[in-house]
Amino acid sequence: MSKAGALDLATGLGGKIEKEEVLSAVDKYEKYHGYYGGEEAERKANYTDMVNKYYDLVTSFYEYGWGESFHFAPRWKGESLKESIKRHEHFLALQLGLKPGQKVLDVGCGIGGPLREIAQFSMTSVTGLNNNEYQIARGKTLNRNAGVDKTCDFVKADFMKMPFPDNSFDAVYAIEATCHAPDAVGCYKEIHRILKPGQCFAAYEWCMTNSFDRDNKEHQKIKAEIELGNGLPDVRVTGQCLEALKQAGFEVIWERDLVADSPIPWYLPLDKTHFSLSSFRLTAVGRFVTKNMVMALEYVGLAPKGSQRVQAFLEKAAEGLVDGGRKEIFTPMYFFLARKPHSNQ
Repeated sequence: MSKAGALDLATGLGGKIEKEEVLSAVDKYEKYHGYYGGEEAERKANYTDMVNKYYDLVTSFYEYGWGESFHFAPRWKGESLKESIKRHEHFLALQLGLKPGQKVLDVGCGIGGPLREIAQFSMTSVTGLNNNEYQIARGKTLNRNAGVDKTCDFVKADFMKMPFPDNSFDAVYAIEATCHAPDAVGCYKEIHRILKPGQCFAAYEWCMTNSFDRDNKEHQKIKAEIELGNGLPDVRVTGQCLEALKQAGFEVIWERDLVADSPIPWYLPLDKTHFSLSSFRLTAVGRFVTKNMVMALEYVGLAPKGSQRVQAFLEKAAEGLVDGGRKEIFTPMYFFLARKPHSNQ
């Protein structure tokens, strides 16, 4: 799991957005969100533009802080963040029962960190579906570096309208990605369509838990911070995801919020009271260093104007995630394993 350096961060800021247009892109992105007065309906109607802007703006920050796999994981005592992330990916592959040579789809694959790990772990061919050009270009470079470019590839498309024939894949998974969908039922229906009968779909979903109170202003603020800092049109409650799977035609084999199984809090890497040398860039000190580095890079013109504001809303997201985790009103790892029934069932 390689990590980008300061030069990679500077040159990657803004993704495919022209350098002089980054500031206006930040303006437009922020205005979509409730934290700045935006409406959920507008976010859902314009989710493609909003999510694309988000990932153009934040991908280099993500890679700089997290490495190639942009997700959380339950963590055991004595286990590093890197080890827990790999184990989380292996768990998904094992739940799907992946076998060598199978054709697998990663829905919302980012720059392909989990894709490469799962392909190597299970000896499968994995296609990454992504609607962001910058992430795909970066992912293809990393695939070549890892030597999996012959068996793994990327397809640029919207996961609400996938460009694959019916019954195309032996397995499908999504890691903290389909939360970007404006309509869970529509997204899951597309996954159901392209999955072979009798085969499985597994995912880790970002959800509000049953402890979330829509009438609690503090809870609303935390939810808005998570949406702003993570490019989300909304954050669904776990029960909504479960019902959406059933409406899409899936048989749910099992589901569980894996937060309950984590001896170490999943949000610990972002907790300002926590310090770790192995994940230094995610700590309060590391984020302070990054903030000042971005300020300097923007000042001398190496990073585009608006970069500091991107770093600021990511910081706001970190605060919302930690608060949501502490209050147990949010989870990034609501897991489910669902099967597409055979047609005669």
